[in-house]
Amino acid sequence: MHSIKKSVTVYLVSGPLGVGKSTLSKILASSMKQCVLIEGDLLLHVYQGESEPPWEERLRLAWLNIAAVTRNFVLSGLDVVIDFVVEDELQWFSDQLSDLGATLHYVVLHAEPDTLSARLHQRGDAQYIQRSLFLRNKLTASPTNEPYLLDTDDKTPVELVEEIIRSPRFRMQG
Repeated sequence: MHSIKKSVTVYLVSGPLGVGKSTLSKILASSMKQCVLIEGDLLLHVYQGESEPPWEERLRLAWLNIAAVTRNFVLSGLDVVIDFVVEDELQWFSDQLSDLGATLHYVVLHAEPDTLSARLHQRGDAQYIQRSLFLRNKLTASPTNEPYLLDTDDKTPVELVEEIIRSPRFRMQG
């Protein structure tokens, strides 16, 4: 039950709000033979009732659940695409999968500030522009992310997916 019969790939797609993570992740997942798409925001926003845990606890639990769900699908021999903002969790997440023999691909999408603002305005999420620009600056300035940065400004989502699949630079060294 816990032996992987084929090589399994996990794609972790990060980037600021409005950069195209969801669009790209859906195209990437649909381009694969058999794949599971994990939308991290769904695990972040599961709370019902009058109150929810503080942000830090919600984020911690979301990552624990993303790792657990990913492990379960990888153990079942399924490729996984994860759509979620990765701030400081990359090494921890990689460690969670390290015993499975799956290939982890990591990509950090980014775009010019004007592009992000325009996309967020267009979809009615202007209230998230400052958060998006903060994340863009944090993610692009991170030495950990530097090898995995992918500019989305001048390419279509399909072109970006082809580059992510084709380019070895998004494959993390195990």
